Amino acid sequence: MPLEMRKSVFITAAITGSGSTQDRSHLVPRSPKQIAEAAVDAAKAGAAVVHCHVRDPETGAPSRNFSYYREVTERIRDSDTDVVLNLTAGMGGDMVFGNIEAPLPYSQAGTDMAGASERVQHVAECLPEICTLDCGTMNFAEADYVMTNTPGMLRAMAKKMTELGVRPEIEAFDTGHLWFAKQLVAEGLIEDPVMVQLCMNVPWGAPDDLNTLLAMVNNVPKDWIFSAFSLGRHQMPYVAAATLAGGNIRVGLEDNLWLEKGVLATNAQLVERATSIISSLGPQIMTPEQVREELKLVKRAPKNIEQ
Repeated sequence: MPLEMRKSVFITAAITGSGSTQDRSHLVPRSPKQIAEAAVDAAKAGAAVVHCHVRDPETGAPSRNFSYYREVTERIRDSDTDVVLNLTAGMGGDMVFGNIEAPLPYSQAGTDMAGASERVQHVAECLPEICTLDCGTMNFAEADYVMTNTPGMLRAMAKKMTELGVRPEIEAFDTGHLWFAKQLVAEGLIEDPVMVQLCMNVPWGAPDDLNTLLAMVNNVPKDWIFSAFSLGRHQMPYVAAATLAGGNIRVGLEDNLWLEKGVLATNAQLVERATSIISSLGPQIMTPEQVREELKLVKRAPKNIEQ
């Protein structure tokens, strides 16, 4: 693959995620107010896009509570800082089986399975510019947990996102996910311009060695727009790797808690470090307006729906 960097690169800041990181860093935002403030700080540091999950403000546990999404959306949009809003739609597909000899009935603890309409309800009512679409089922690190996204579920969610005018960000954790994403595009369920996030080093998907990254990149159609990140300690090396591979980049506390060994990071600090790496390689850092123009995004206010 020839080295062909983009002339300009956009940074996505993944603000808080849905993992148990809240117990490993006091800097992981929990409440809608904290998440929105962290998103604004990341935007001021150079992120054109902020990718947001929500959490229970008291426990830090991942949540699908619509009022939290609403508050995050309104706080970010009411700020004086412009940024492209990307809300997760990955929640609601969590299946935890029973033990290995009796997988059924499934475990009530940790299982959270919702229908397609429910999984995109917050998207329909908050109307972010972008929302994620995890394009496949995958075993995560936990012993009996499966991230469940059936072809039928993904077709229904992609159709709904497109009808809403919200750009799906395909999240691909392995090459098979890219294969199915191409099928969704072929069926007209995802429209141009197509954007994809290559999610590396998430157990047990694609590892983050460079050979696997290039295999993923080489499976992305030339007319798609892609970003890539690595979970964990290779987050910053992947800023360089993704840029050199011709992509955009993602950093943030969803994927990595550390600025350097022994030093916990904020989202803004990770974005600042990423901007330095990208700039040293040559590309310009894109603004939110430039991202909206490239991806044909429309910034809209949430629907005025009484809760």
